Amino acid sequence: QVQLVESGGGLVQAGGSLRLSCAASGIFFSMNAGAWYRQAAGKQRELVAAITSGGNPNYSESVKGRFTISRDNAKNTVYLQMNYLKPEDTAVYYCAANRGRLWRAADYWGQGTQVTVSS
Repeated sequence: QVQLVESGGGLVQAGGSLRLSCAASGIFFSMNAGAWYRQAAGKQRELVAAITSGGNPNYSESVKGRFTISRDNAKNTVYLQMNYLKPEDTAVYYCAANRGRLWRAADYWGQGTQVTVSS
């Protein structure tokens, strides 16, 4: 059974930083692609960043240059380092995993962690 457990969300002022973590069991990020999505209130869930099993990242235009996705194979954990946060980054952030090596779509989801950025 695959489980993805996010942590690291919270309240931060605009311009601040947070690091989200996603610890996986039942799946290995060294062999499977991982990603972070977010869903703001009243909006659709959107892809923020993804990383292939080979470690190649991709970002949405809205976070490029501010967010960094990475992973630690030994801990089987994917991270999202978020810098220069803006109020519009406020959302529930979800970790996702794919059964393949490249990011296509989410096969597994975490429960989500709230990120709130105050102005």
